[in-house]
Parts: sequence; structure tokens; C-alpha cells
Amino acid sequence: MQDKLLSTKELSEYLGVAVSTIVEYRMNNSGPIYAKLGHLVRYKKSDVDAWVDSRKPKD
Repeated sequence: MQDKLLSTKELSEYLGVAVSTIVEYRMNNSGPIYAKLGHLVRYKKSDVDAWVDSRKPKD
């Protein structure tokens, strides 16, 4: 099955944060991996999920 590509708006809804937060993550290279397709920015859902998992606090 193909991995879902999310737009910046879809990603903000998925994570429950503002679009501006996603843009800030991207500008600071602190967010999930993204791809530029022409002028479009897209995020693979699996990359986003891996990024979220990597941000869990260590016990």
C-alpha cells in the first residue's frame, strides 16, 4: 500500500498544531522529513509518525 502524502494543512490538522508551527518546524529543520514537489511541500505519514515517536521522552 502506498504511503499517504500530507499537505502542510493536513499535517497541522493531524498533529493538532497551527500551520505556522509546521512552517516554523520546516524552516528550523526541527520537524518531520518533507519533500518538495515543484512548489508543493508534502509529508509522508510514516515519516511524520516516526518523527512523533522520536520525540517521546526517554524513561
